[in-house]
Amino acid sequence: MFLCIFAAQEDFMNNMIDMLSETISYFHKLNISKPGVGIVLGSGLGNFKDELDIEVEVDYDQIPHFPVATVEGHHGKLIFGKLNGVQVVAMAGRFHFYEGYTAQEVVYPIRVMKQLGIEALLLTNAAGGVKPGMKVGDLMIIHDHISLGIINPLIGKNIDSLGGRFPDMSEPYKRDFIEKAKNIAVSLGLPVSEGVYFGVTGPTFETRAEYKMIQVLGGDAVGMSTVQEVIAANHMGLPVFALSVITDLGIRDEENIITHEEVLLAAKEAEPKVSALIREMVKVV
Repeated sequence: MFLCIFAAQEDFMNNMIDMLSETISYFHKLNISKPGVGIVLGSGLGNFKDELDIEVEVDYDQIPHFPVATVEGHHGKLIFGKLNGVQVVAMAGRFHFYEGYTAQEVVYPIRVMKQLGIEALLLTNAAGGVKPGMKVGDLMIIHDHISLGIINPLIGKNIDSLGGRFPDMSEPYKRDFIEKAKNIAVSLGLPVSEGVYFGVTGPTFETRAEYKMIQVLGGDAVGMSTVQEVIAANHMGLPVFALSVITDLGIRDEENIITHEEVLLAAKEAEPKVSALIREMVKVV
C-alpha cells in the first residue's frame, strides 16, 4: 500500500512546476490583488468568511489541479479579499490525507498561495484535547508538532526551486507570531494555552489507548490536518502560525463517545473567538 502512495506522490512531484504554473496563470486571468497573508479554515470554521471583504470567490472545482473538499464543515472555496484592511487569501475548507489524496495533493494549495505572493500563513483546526485540564471550546496555540503519525509531503523528488532537500524544522511555528498572538489574546480577554499538536491520518478518532500513547509521547492535542501543510510551508521558507480549537476530549469518561457532528458544533461555538484572534493577527504577521 505504501509503495502505491509513494509512487503517486512521486508522479505528482514530477509534474509539480507545470501544474503550479497553470494554476497561477488561472488566477492571474482573474486580476486578483496580491495577497499578503494566507489563511486556512478548519472544520466548522467556514463561516469565518463572513468577516472578509470579499473580492473574488472561487470554487475549488474551478481551479486547475486543485483537489475538491469532500468533508462536511469544509465549504470548498478559495476566497480573495481584505480582512481588517489586509489583503488575504483564505481557504474555506482544506484537504486531508484520509480523503484519499496524496500528501502532496493535500499541501498543493499551500504551495499555490506561496506562489501567489503570501508572506505568512495562518492555520486553524479542530483538535482533540489530550492535555489534562483541557475543556471543549479552549483555544490552543501550537508551538510544535509531532509528525510520526502522518505521511511526509516531501517524500520523493525534491524541487529545488521550491525549497531545500532537508528543511530545518526546529521552529515550525514562528516564535514571534506566537508571542504576538498571546499578547493579542490578553488584549481581547481570550484565554489561550500553548501546546504540541500530534498529527494523525484519520479518519477514525483515536482509541483510548492511542490517546494515552499520544499523551505519553508529548502531545497536548491531536488532529487529522495541519502538520503536512506546515511541513510544506517550512520547505518554502513560509512562516506559520497555527491555532487549535479543542472540540472534543481524548482523555474522557468511559461512557462518552465522539461524533463528527459534535466536533463541528463545538468549532462553530468557538468561531467568534477564533475570528477575533485571526482578525488581529493578520495585521502583525
